[in-house]
Amino acid sequence: MLSKTFANFIESEKSSALVLMACTLVCLFIANSGWGPGYLHFWQQQVLGMSLEHWVNDALMAVFFLLIGLELERELYVGELASLKDALLPIVAALGGIIVPAGVHFALNSGTATQAGSGIPMATDIAFAIGALALLGSRVPPMLKVFMTATAVMDDLGAIIVIAVFYSTRFSLGYLLGALAVLGVLLWFNRVLRITALTPYLLGGALMWFLMVKSGVHATIAGVLLAFAIPFTPKAEQEESPSHRLEHLLHKPVAFFILPLFALANTGVVFNPQWQQSLGGANSLGIMAGLVLGKPVGIVLLSYLAVATGLCRLPADLSWRHLIGLGLLAGIGFTMSIFITNLAFSNQPDIINASKMAILVASVSAGLLGMLWLTLVVPSSERLTDSH
Repeated sequence: MLSKTFANFIESEKSSALVLMACTLVCLFIANSGWGPGYLHFWQQQVLGMSLEHWVNDALMAVFFLLIGLELERELYVGELASLKDALLPIVAALGGIIVPAGVHFALNSGTATQAGSGIPMATDIAFAIGALALLGSRVPPMLKVFMTATAVMDDLGAIIVIAVFYSTRFSLGYLLGALAVLGVLLWFNRVLRITALTPYLLGGALMWFLMVKSGVHATIAGVLLAFAIPFTPKAEQEESPSHRLEHLLHKPVAFFILPLFALANTGVVFNPQWQQSLGGANSLGIMAGLVLGKPVGIVLLSYLAVATGLCRLPADLSWRHLIGLGLLAGIGFTMSIFITNLAFSNQPDIINASKMAILVASVSAGLLGMLWLTLVVPSSERLTDSH
């Protein structure tokens, strides 16, 4: 039985996925119409020293990463990652879903100008992946939704680490130390002074974001660090936890404003006359093969090895057929993949356009394959294991 908080989370992700899909289709239509050049130029307008696109990707997406951090914190305290025994298989699955897709892309692009794109197929889009499962309703067991959430959250953590380590530029140690000092003060507020008001943490988080921008480490990392500085009461349904309150406050603005705005600013893929040829390039093939094939292979293979060696156990309500379906849906990269694309190929619009095209093709393919697999291949007796 799903908790009220988790059930609300699943429903919100389903709605968010539908809104994201609509915004993406609108953006694709405009970008490939007569309004396309003006629309793309609009997002490059400068405001306070940064383009509108950068404000969306560096500032608003920091709020998205704050929400991801809060969700990860909840999972670590009271969710599927709360005990090592329960957390280990989602962690192993996420690790396989990171290493194998990155390896596929690297094998096809090693030593070339597009090698930096190896991080692109590592990511799973939580909204679309969970939304796809939510659309299947009772045809999949609730545990699969919980397992997907835990795996996707750990997958995003891996992507965040990759962004921090490999996609940072113009590094400044002084500003980074300043950001870490602010983090230290916020942790002192939490652990020593026991301050539960959100305002000091949000003001400190804004300062930490500014210092991260100046440090060269991608500013969205400040959102994740802030999440773990905010006090959490380890009781899943208690509203008095500052972390719980903020997560509840942010979920709808992120799902229905920030992520749709990100889609509108970043999915303006232009299908030029040579678009089919661009999908045949090593970078595009690496992205598509990494997401559609690498994700399920990595997730299922490492999970199987972990279970076979006795390191983990498969949850009672899930079968290996379920895990294959989960692996396919995890190939929906979208938000995080597009985000990493912008970092990997900064100031290379042609490669960015081709990469986004490959992400869209792969994400649609992975989503359709995953939903068809779970609908047609998984027997009805397995689908309804714990629905009654």
